[in-house]
Amino acid sequence: MIHAEFRCADALHEFAQAYLPAAVGAGGRYNGSLGRPMYFVRGDGPRLTALNGKEYLDFNLSHGATILGYNHPVTRQAIEQALDLGIIAACETEYVARLAALVCRAVPCAEMVRFATSGMEATALAIRIARAATGRERILRFEGHFHGFHNDVMFNASGPAWPGPAPIPARPDSAGLPRSAADLVLVLPWNDLGALERAFVRHGDAIAAAICEPINYNSGCIPADREFLAALRALTERHGGVLIFDEVLSAFRTGPDCAQGYYGILPDLCAIAKGIANGAPIALVAGRRDLMRLLSPLGPVAHSGTYTDHLFGILAGLACLEELTKPGAYPPMLAVADRLYRGLNDALAHHGVPGRVQGLGIRFGLFFGIEKEVRCYRDAAARDVEMWHRFVRGCVERGVYFQSIGHAIGHHGISFAHTAADIDWALERMDDVIRGLAGGR
Repeated sequence: MIHAEFRCADALHEFAQAYLPAAVGAGGRYNGSLGRPMYFVRGDGPRLTALNGKEYLDFNLSHGATILGYNHPVTRQAIEQALDLGIIAACETEYVARLAALVCRAVPCAEMVRFATSGMEATALAIRIARAATGRERILRFEGHFHGFHNDVMFNASGPAWPGPAPIPARPDSAGLPRSAADLVLVLPWNDLGALERAFVRHGDAIAAAICEPINYNSGCIPADREFLAALRALTERHGGVLIFDEVLSAFRTGPDCAQGYYGILPDLCAIAKGIANGAPIALVAGRRDLMRLLSPLGPVAHSGTYTDHLFGILAGLACLEELTKPGAYPPMLAVADRLYRGLNDALAHHGVPGRVQGLGIRFGLFFGIEKEVRCYRDAAARDVEMWHRFVRGCVERGVYFQSIGHAIGHHGISFAHTAADIDWALERMDDVIRGLAGGR
């Protein structure tokens, strides 16, 4: 067994800086509110234990992937089974077909499934299928929506909001993107029906795919207007394009039928990753049979990978999805989530701190400095970033953990392991932090 060598976060941070950029293995693990990463040694239920032994009630939950809670017995047993089977990779097993069947029963648009290893891979594959099906190249996407780090979609997901009218100039979110990639992207504001209709009048017959987060959790929590989402479905179909729901963040957050079931609006394809396996690495593309049959070896769209269908993710996915699809699984968890959202909004109002919580299902956004409804990224980008950072630091001091990622809007949430008592405990501490914000602390 490899034993831990560090007991002091400062010493570990100094060591890690020599070998890891910013002392982290991924940019999203750097906590922008703290100016450094947090180092954890264990997770159990809704809590994480830091290197110094202090426990935190966690509202990040592996960026939303840990939906049942840390160290949950069903996923633990599933991964132990994968170990017993020999850590099989690059082999086909019956468990792959069984999980695909379970996904098709739960997810409304799913007629066939192809598994992947990350949400980024899943959205890239969905776009590739759409381009093959339509013979077109242009992608319609929405400001503030995040679909991974690949070149097709790495535009306008974060950073300054566009202040002018639609369409929005494609602005790369990273250095190193080819200039030509911007020519294939059309960016629109979310929930702007007029801009959507005008875009399809002008560009509809050139659009291979429209991709969106049906609930824009990347920007906190900005649900689609039902009329807007229905129009996106109708316009995409009318012009012969493919509608892709990026449900990496939204799948299983409102119920086992995902955001598409919540709205009653079916995409042609969807990408799912976080939440399906309670933190084990797995992703998938699911959708219409005719589109899915374009994948190799049946069709011309190449896709494979050594670690796709890895039994860690497949068996954990089977165990997790069986839990999520049990009758009556969601109402208690949704009630706990509503208790949190009401409590935070009440605390903001009570202490006179401008801000609002928007939550749908078990994920939410907290927008300081904003009191009206947040309907698009431009609204969300007007938040008070400094007040958010002060809030996070105050919470961490009191044993409540939030992760600030990049642009500091962020989405947060609860798991099946969070109880009403956990929420009440956290609300007491967050109320104290908000009281301090009102006093300038």
